[in-house]
Formats: sequence, C-alpha cells, structure tokens
Amino acid sequence: MTTLHLSHDAWIVVCDATKALFLRNAGDGRCPALRLVERMEAPDRGRTSDQGTDRPGRLQNRSAPASAIEQTDWHRRDKDDFAMQIAARLDLLCKERPIGSIFLVAPPGILGSLRRALSPLVSAVVVAEIDKDLTKHPVHEIERLLTAGT
Repeated sequence: MTTLHLSHDAWIVVCDATKALFLRNAGDGRCPALRLVERMEAPDRGRTSDQGTDRPGRLQNRSAPASAIEQTDWHRRDKDDFAMQIAARLDLLCKERPIGSIFLVAPPGILGSLRRALSPLVSAVVVAEIDKDLTKHPVHEIERLLTAGT
C-alpha cells in the first residue's frame, strides 16, 4: 500500500461487519491528526442457528424429486444491512456539511457491500478504498498504519 495523503478535513471511515469509526483529519497532509467524530456498532444478532431454526424449505417439482432451497445466510444479510446503515450515515453527513474527501477502510467483503450501498453524492467524494481491517486498533495506530504506507 502506498502512503496516503490525508488532506485537512478529510474523512476516514474505518469499518468492519460490526463496527464503524468515522474519523476526521484535524491536521494536514504532512502531519495528520485523526479525531474520532462518531462510532457506530451493529446490534448483536447472535448465532445463525438461533436466527433461523426451521429446516430448509423444499421445492416440489412435477417430474423430478423435490429440491432443497438454500438456507438464508443471516450473517451475510446482517453485514449488508450494517453496510447500508453506514452508507446512509455518510449520505446524511455529506448533506449536512461539505465533505471534500472520504477514505473507506474495510475488509474486502464489507467494502464491496458498502460500495454498492453508497449514494452518488457520497461516491463522488470517495477518493480511496483500502481493503484492511483496522477497527481493532486505537485511533493513533490507525493514523500511523494509514500514513506509514504499510
């Protein structure tokens, strides 16, 4: 990964399937100073086996044996729902104030879900997508990891 140039007032959204950190650069491009603006957490939905306890459905065919219907992946659905919540929050932030640039930092699966959920208003100011999971790091460590080129 190359070194990122985080301009003054750039927004950095660090997220995974359960947590999102909305950070703003209070410093400049040479000396960034990330500040936590907001934190979102997805509700704990429990285990998949607790969410869908019924047996998979069957589809009756006229000339062949019955076919099984694929069971819903509740965790994938929860991840997509949380990505939509993050995208909705970013849309609201962009409507409330001018945001010049947004950097998205997330694991590849969440990054894809987030990309599909972003409005055109938000997509227009996304300048970089970094496929890393940094949500478990403190803010000062996120700052170091993003600007050190690791």
